[in-house]
Amino acid sequence: MKYNLIVLTGPTASGKTRVAAKLAAMAGGEIISADSRQVYRRMTLGTGKDLADYTVDGVAVPYHLIDIAEPGDTYNVFRFKQDFENAYTQIISRNNLPVLCGGTGMYIEAVIRDFNLIDVPVNEALRTAMANKSLEELTEILSNYKSLHNHTDTDTVRRAIRAIEIADYYSKNDMPVHRENRLNPLVIGIDIDRDLRRKKISDRLKSRFNQGMVDEVKRLLDDGVDENALIGYGLEYKYLTLYVTGKISYDQMYSQLEIAIHQFAKRQMTWFRGMERRGVTIKWLDANMPDCDKLIRIKQWMNQ
Repeated sequence: MKYNLIVLTGPTASGKTRVAAKLAAMAGGEIISADSRQVYRRMTLGTGKDLADYTVDGVAVPYHLIDIAEPGDTYNVFRFKQDFENAYTQIISRNNLPVLCGGTGMYIEAVIRDFNLIDVPVNEALRTAMANKSLEELTEILSNYKSLHNHTDTDTVRRAIRAIEIADYYSKNDMPVHRENRLNPLVIGIDIDRDLRRKKISDRLKSRFNQGMVDEVKRLLDDGVDENALIGYGLEYKYLTLYVTGKISYDQMYSQLEIAIHQFAKRQMTWFRGMERRGVTIKWLDANMPDCDKLIRIKQWMNQ
């Protein structure tokens, strides 16, 4: 087989994790997660880990880079790339197939284009200058930079300031370059039409509330996780924390969160299309295809 890495990506609620796990079970593979939030322990429902998907026909599929950091820690693309390299090396040493699966576009692109990244230092002066600006103002500032930052994740003030910090650093220093890559990845995307995507997001959100997502956030706060850190993780943790701490009502939280997730999925697709413009070949599968047909198509691509 000419590919030494299979990548499964797509927007949230597209079913990519389930397909990746079935592929890994079929092909003797192990999953490497490419999700910026699933790295955190005890943040399960809000990050959509769907750990049951990693058991296929009663057999547990090995996975990596899930539950590797404590809530409140800062995890970034620089750390991810290091952790990916370690996991990839381990999987290859066992003669297994690495399957990279997730929806954080910048993490995936950093790996498959092998960006030479550094851990961009904190700029306290910039953070102080940006501290009182709104998310809308920060988003406008960020738009004026040529940036590799994953804008799908700039849905909170903290994330937007960090994105500006990174963009500002690279405006004064060499941008990361992609090197001669030892990887030969097959990149597969799950393409889900807008209406189906919106329905799946809404259904899944309702299910996760029924499973106890509010209680998950309460436990994190009770465990001493900083309120602002949780808000900084965005999406579910942003709105649920605002609700649990009494800053917004339940109805406000639910409706604003649902809208934010729909917007997030749209931004994810924008990132993937941008990857294609930057030279990444993505082979798209229709989300409506039965999983068995998806696996047949993937196997055909793998053997071409």
